[in-house]
Amino acid sequence: MKLLFTIPHYFHPTEGGQYSSTRHEADARIQALSACLAGLHQVFGPEQRMLDMQRRLATRANQQTAHEVQVAVCTDGKHHLLDQLHSPRNFELHQRPTDPTLLGFECHALLRDALGRFDYYCYLEDDLVLHDAWFFQKLSWFARWRGDEFVLQPNRYEQPRGAAGRKIYVDGDLRPQLTAPFRKSAESPSFETTWLDAPLRFHCAANPHAGCFFLNAAQMERWAGQPHFLDRDVRFIGPLESAATLGILKTFQVYKPAPENAAFLEVEHAVPGFGHVAGQVFPLAP
Repeated sequence: MKLLFTIPHYFHPTEGGQYSSTRHEADARIQALSACLAGLHQVFGPEQRMLDMQRRLATRANQQTAHEVQVAVCTDGKHHLLDQLHSPRNFELHQRPTDPTLLGFECHALLRDALGRFDYYCYLEDDLVLHDAWFFQKLSWFARWRGDEFVLQPNRYEQPRGAAGRKIYVDGDLRPQLTAPFRKSAESPSFETTWLDAPLRFHCAANPHAGCFFLNAAQMERWAGQPHFLDRDVRFIGPLESAATLGILKTFQVYKPAPENAAFLEVEHAVPGFGHVAGQVFPLAP
């Protein structure tokens, strides 16, 4: 498959910054963006090898999950950390002198402009890391099973600092009134099936946000043809959340893996910001 990833990137600390991109956490942001970019090529790219000790060769590996990967990073041209990355410059840079909170919508335009050239059109916030080599096979399977009207979102998780072994999924249910004005009515609250002989359940996402989305070619074409495409509507929580979520919420039925099998499709939020509340603000359920 041919995969296009678009990533809005901005870093400019300000007093009382609301997002981590506007707080004094440069080292954490550099580490997260480096992991994000390197991971896309290491997990999905074709240069994966296995050492053949007998023949003293590095032979190809993971051909079943290796894809053609293209990454585009979108900045405002001034406020970024790209010159401090720990990974090679394995991406295309697109400079858009615009309101930095709207860079996500510039990524939408890049996706639209690439229609017809890729199998998957992807959007990632710059602190998300994918680890699952079978990620796109799972998405393809889900689309064949349910149809292109349904979009499967991953569950976003954190590994809180100072809590070794703890993994927290941070996008729990929202109040219905936050999504009701935009949501397409769901055909079913959940779907059930099996995968590798294990039961799987997918539920209509009460919180559709994951800081990312992944659309196949038919889904991207469908979204780009909607009147609301690139309307820069920021009514879902804020501009960053809206860029990642609102367009697909208006266009598709959005599902996620249910809590009992949350790891079926997941993405790591590499700059923890929410997971620390588990066990503190939110008591741990038995």
